[in-house]
Amino acid sequence: MTDLGSIAWPPAPIRTRRLVIRESEARDRAAFVELLASPEVHTYLGGPRSRDQIEREMPSVPEQWPGSFVVDLDGAMIGQILLRRAPGHHRPAAAGKIDLGYLFLPHAWGFGYAAEACAAALDWVDRALPGECVVLATQTANAGSMRLAARLGFAEVERFRAWDAEQWLGVRPAVIPAPGQVSPGSSG
Repeated sequence: MTDLGSIAWPPAPIRTRRLVIRESEARDRAAFVELLASPEVHTYLGGPRSRDQIEREMPSVPEQWPGSFVVDLDGAMIGQILLRRAPGHHRPAAAGKIDLGYLFLPHAWGFGYAAEACAAALDWVDRALPGECVVLATQTANAGSMRLAARLGFAEVERFRAWDAEQWLGVRPAVIPAPGQVSPGSSG
């Protein structure tokens, strides 16, 4: 993971109609352990890690780095949004672009929280990093993730085989600010 540039981190919490997208805090540790150890969450991600191993390795404030957001519903973590730039990405079409990832606890599935949180995170990218393309990769077998990618405006770039499964790579075109529009952190 490389940084997202000269953005100020952490940003102010992002509020949607139902959610708060924010930096992680110590109170999120148990939810992170559950997220990383969940067989359901990791069905299309190579399988869960050992709960004991996660417990031993998890810092008191988990995933506290630029691009890692907690998705909070009514004061409790229900998921994570990840925005990373990987210059050495294994797919040339994705190299150097911002990669959107997301994980949600199973009890939060089916309510539109992932779409709401990802859309808010993408809006944040458009303001904080104007002109940046965003990519998303998922297994084609993950029907929910494929629907979400389409809903968020990602278009297929390629399909490839990795981790013994067919993968899908989509791109969301860069949003260019309108003339006179000022992005956060710029003067004007």
